[in-house]
This record gives sequence, structure tokens and C-alpha cells, in this order.
Amino acid sequence: MITRVGSPTRKRSVSAAPAQGPLVDTFGRVHTDLRISVTDRCNFRCSYCMPDEDMTWLPRDGILSYEEIERTARVLKGLGVSAVRLTGGEPLVRADLPVLVGKLAALGFDDISLTTNGVGLPHLAGALAAAGLQRVNVSCDSLNRRRFASITRRDALQAVLTGMDAADGVGLAPVKVNVVLMRGVNDDEVLAFAAFARETGRPVRFIEYMPLDAAHAWERPDVVPAREIVERINAVFPLEPIGDRDDDPAPADRYRFVDGGGEIGVIASVTDAFCGTCNRLRLTADGALRNCLFATQESSVRDLLRAGGSDADLEALCRQVVWAKAAGHGIDTPGFAAPARSMSQIGG
Repeated sequence: MITRVGSPTRKRSVSAAPAQGPLVDTFGRVHTDLRISVTDRCNFRCSYCMPDEDMTWLPRDGILSYEEIERTARVLKGLGVSAVRLTGGEPLVRADLPVLVGKLAALGFDDISLTTNGVGLPHLAGALAAAGLQRVNVSCDSLNRRRFASITRRDALQAVLTGMDAADGVGLAPVKVNVVLMRGVNDDEVLAFAAFARETGRPVRFIEYMPLDAAHAWERPDVVPAREIVERINAVFPLEPIGDRDDDPAPADRYRFVDGGGEIGVIASVTDAFCGTCNRLRLTADGALRNCLFATQESSVRDLLRAGGSDADLEALCRQVVWAKAAGHGIDTPGFAAPARSMSQIGG
């Protein structure tokens, strides 16, 4: 059993990582889940993520090629990574994405998934599924057209819903729906999304609003606690927990409707951090390897590869990055500082 740790309790000097065995940190967490951002670009401008304009994009030659991503993924698979999730920005705006999916599928990962806003799925879902993609998470923060347009700065709700249908149609299931809840913005839609989960059979994941916005305007009162979300839904649609997350590295606490009408999940990134069971590391579009979404330090895979580094060098880098991971993100600690990069620049 892995001890659940919510936030760092001490500073420590980080020794050299072990050269053998699993990809482990100093707290005994074995890392098996890799999030790969393929681009920092997006066709939405969600208010909690990106400014409306004046974004500075990474230069084309600054992002990892598919061959560089494939090589990094192959080395990490050899270290025990079994699941890959492609993210962005919006990953579907990266050209020829099914080519990358095919390369990753050929490496034999147990799970290959994608987080997307869904707009590109009607055109790409079939090719992605054929290449080896297994499932998708679709971000959708409102079921009200005008509010959706206000949050995303794009009038695209129907396109997102059509994208969900397209994913279902080619077997990219279950299609999970990600909802970032913000107090006074869309928290009055909790029950509407619960009903949506019941009507469509698509699991809805409510995500606590995190301090990863480009404007650094996040404030704690804006967070809708996961416990409150569950209580509000349970009062109308009775819920029962699915499993026990104390030993589960997945971020969501899952609940099924007692009457069998599907399920919802809550991701309590802020109010009940799951850092103690975290098994994830992240590769940004420009090749920075990060051991935490909120990490303030990162190491460049891109620079190592382009300088002629060997697979052994890459393995050593990956081991050291994971070994240096803190106990937790520390949002509730006095010295917490949000990372300089926003969510779109890190990868969801």
C-alpha cells in the first residue's frame, strides 16, 4: 500500500536515482502513466486556461517531432510505463496525429488515450481508432450554448457534442466528459451534467479548478470542493462509491448511481489531493519532462536528444526526474507558487 500524501512536509536533498528497477521516487511511488503534450496550440481560448489573444506559441522547430516522442516513449515503456495519454493545448490541431498514435500503439502500451475539446473528432475519430487509440476524454464545461461560448470564447457546444457522438461511433469508449467547475461560473450545472451522464451513459468527471490559468487570477473561493459536488448530486440522484482510491493511482473518486444509471467522478486536486498515489509524469510539447503538474523545475528531453544523447542517457534523465519528485503539490502550504507555465503549455 502507498501512503497517501497531500502536500510536501519537508525539504530534502535528492540523491542519485537508482539505476535499476522500476521508475520510482523517494516516496516509493512507481510511475507507470505518461502524459504527452503534442502542441501548446488550441482552437479554444478557455478563460481559466488561456488569454483571449496575444499568446506566444512555441516555434515549430521547438516542439518534439513524432520520432522524438516515439523514442522517449519507448525508453519509458522499458522502465515500466504502461499507459499514455495525449494532450495539448488541443492535440487534434497537430497535423497527422494518427501517425503518432500508430507509432505508440506499435510499442505495445496497455492503454493509449486522448484528452480533447472534441471539435476535431468527427474528422479524425475513425483514423485515430484505426491507428490504435482506445478512448477519449472530451472537455465540456457547460451544456448551455451561451455560457459555453463565454467560457471557451468559441460558439462550439454543438460541435463538441457531435464530436462525442463521433468518438462513440467508432468505439473510442467510454467517452468521458471533463468538467472544470468554477464557483459562480458554471457550478449551477452540476445536476445538469449528472443528468447528462445518466442520459448518455458517458461518465462525467468534475474537476476542481486549479491554479494553472495563464492570468494567474486563481483564488481559493473559486474552487467548488469535490465533496460539495457529490453531496449536491446525491441529494437528487443517490450515489454509491465505486472502489477505494487509497491504493488507486487514478485521480478520480468514482460513484455510480444507485439505480444503475451510469456514473460520475470527482477529481479533488485542490481540497483532497491524491499526490500520495500519483503515478504520472508529463512530457511537454517542447520536450520538458515534468514530475508534477505543479513542478517548478523540469528537464529537457529535447535538448538531450538533439545533442546526440543515447538511450542510456535518456533513461538516466527520466529516472532522475522521477526520483526528484516532491511529496505533493503544496497548494495549501504558505510558500506555494504556481508554475510559470499555464495548463495549455504544460499539457492536461
